[in-house]
This record gives sequence, C-alpha cells and structure tokens, in this order.
Amino acid sequence: MSSIFSRIIVGDIPCHKVAENENCFAFMDIAPLAVGHVLVVPKEEVDRYFDLSDKQLSELNLFAKKIAFAIEQVVPCKRVGVAVIGLEVPHAHIHLVPLNSVSDINFEREKLDLSNEKLAEVAELIRGALN
Repeated sequence: MSSIFSRIIVGDIPCHKVAENENCFAFMDIAPLAVGHVLVVPKEEVDRYFDLSDKQLSELNLFAKKIAFAIEQVVPCKRVGVAVIGLEVPHAHIHLVPLNSVSDINFEREKLDLSNEKLAEVAELIRGALN
C-alpha cells in the first residue's frame, strides 16, 4: 500500500502544495509545529532518508533549500530549522520549521491547529516568494 505522502503526491489526498519538480514535492504540514512548517518529500517512495540514492538526497536537499529561503521571506522567524525524523510516515521526508527559539522544533510539544484557509494562505505566500 502506498504511503500517505505518495497518495498526496498523486492527488488522492488533498494538500496545500508549495512546490514540485520532476522528483520532489513540498506541501504544508497539517499538524505544524509553527506557521510555515513545510514537508519536503521525494516523489519516489523510499522509506528511510539515508536509503535515498546520493543523487536523490542531493536533489531533495537543494529543493528544500529553495523552499527554506522562501519561508524565511514570508514567515517572521530567525531561521528555518531542518529535521529528519522519519518515524511517522514510511516515506523519506524533511521538515522545514520556522524557528525563533530551539523549542520551536520540539516534536513532543502540542501541534498547532490551523484552519485550511490559513494553511492555504501561507502556502500561497511561500509559492509567491519562490517566483
């Protein structure tokens, strides 16, 4: 069975897409740690981050870098943190989390409950900063 991320990529499950290219896909986390929390995934379903080929790993990180710079332009933060946890979904992914303090990237804290409208608004702002 396909991972939830694979189902999002093909459009079976709706998302607030931020960007995509031939091999990578980025979308808003629906249970974010902070406003502007984005997930970046390879389109190919690979369970573990370090099981990605060198080419995939490089491309995914360069794709994430562009999105991180766009997030910094539209979300008030000191920087964008990067986390690779990989326990929640068996599909390699990167969390990009706007940070103002180290506690902003604590995955044990309560997640935000943002409306679909707010997620769509932030996704649109990030997309605009990419262009």
